[in-house]
Amino acid sequence: MEDMRENEQFVALRSSNHRRRWVVICALLLGIAVTVVTRNAIANSSINRSEYLSVNGARLYIQTRGANPAAPILLWLHGGPGGAERPLFRYFNGQLEKHFLVAYWDQRGAGRSFDAKSNPQDVTVAQHITDLDQVVDHLRRTFGQDKIVLMGHSWGAALGLLYTQAHADKVSALVLVNPLISMRQTQRAEYDFVQAEATRRHDETALAQLGKIGTPPYMTSKQALAMEKVVQRYGGIFHTQPNRMWVVFRATVAGLVRPWEIARFIRGNNVSLEAMHQELLNLNLTHSVLNLDVPVVMFLGRYDRHTDSRLSAAYFDSLRATEKKVIWFEESAHNVPFEQPGLFNTTVVRELEAIGILVSDRVSTEARSMAEVRSSVGPSPCSRDMPDRTSSPDTALHVERRRGRCPREQQVA
Repeated sequence: MEDMRENEQFVALRSSNHRRRWVVICALLLGIAVTVVTRNAIANSSINRSEYLSVNGARLYIQTRGANPAAPILLWLHGGPGGAERPLFRYFNGQLEKHFLVAYWDQRGAGRSFDAKSNPQDVTVAQHITDLDQVVDHLRRTFGQDKIVLMGHSWGAALGLLYTQAHADKVSALVLVNPLISMRQTQRAEYDFVQAEATRRHDETALAQLGKIGTPPYMTSKQALAMEKVVQRYGGIFHTQPNRMWVVFRATVAGLVRPWEIARFIRGNNVSLEAMHQELLNLNLTHSVLNLDVPVVMFLGRYDRHTDSRLSAAYFDSLRATEKKVIWFEESAHNVPFEQPGLFNTTVVRELEAIGILVSDRVSTEARSMAEVRSSVGPSPCSRDMPDRTSSPDTALHVERRRGRCPREQQVA
């Protein structure tokens, strides 16, 4: 009898242990399943969207990418006109996709939006503003946001200024990167820079090229492109020159651009430059964009002699905005996002957070260290005093900040 009881107890104990094992196994399997589902849900919540938007006879290519679909929308406005920089933005500045929903738009006549059969006369400043408004509204509707951040480079910054002046209610902040302000002033500054440098260095080759190109204003885009090459001879476009062949190779392997698209990108750039050259020759934002009802951040490369950062800084001083700040990148020329990409990316996140644009993730350790740079609140733009100036410890950045604006009735045209 005792043996039977011992056997029953042993069977019960064994059965209990067996059940416990199954409970543990089921719990582990459930935990793994939940983890997989959660990871898939997170992965599936990220955005990677490519599409074409039909606007006034053109198919405009838009790519939107981001880790969080609820993050603020940041729309890149590339330069040129016609310079589809989308692959470069993604290659050098893709880290911004961790913090924002980054939209890359190939403007009419550029990149994947280029149509060889289209009429080049349709590529105008007014049409670009109309196109941009359609793109902005499309992004706002798609992702359920009232306002978006515009970030423009060179000509794209000029487009951002013109658009924001007309549609400030749709823009939460405007980031200007080496903006084109006045084409005639830019051409004159380029010529003077090359002439001075070539004379100082006794560079007879550059002086001969300058004589061949002639004095500004330049009536053709070919003259303007020839001048660009001479400006770069002295680091006025790239101060920190990336390895172009390596970048093209890496971007192609990563799928950022298809090999057969490169020729199309170049053709679109040339067509757009020629189509808009005469109109841009008369562009002068110091007369047409004086006041903006949004925060403005301007990024300038210290060595930029293409759109000339000194012209941009002078424009910044006269511009009135709800809040404005200029940041100098001390190791860059015209292409700050590609010359100092790491510093550029962290500075974008930090400055938009400072404005109140909530990002999808907290600032990285690098950005936090940069945030330790104190930017004093300077006087109102009405004041004639010089703004407070701050340089970062590593001298990579130089900051000027001004808050507030003149009362509207006190603004000087």
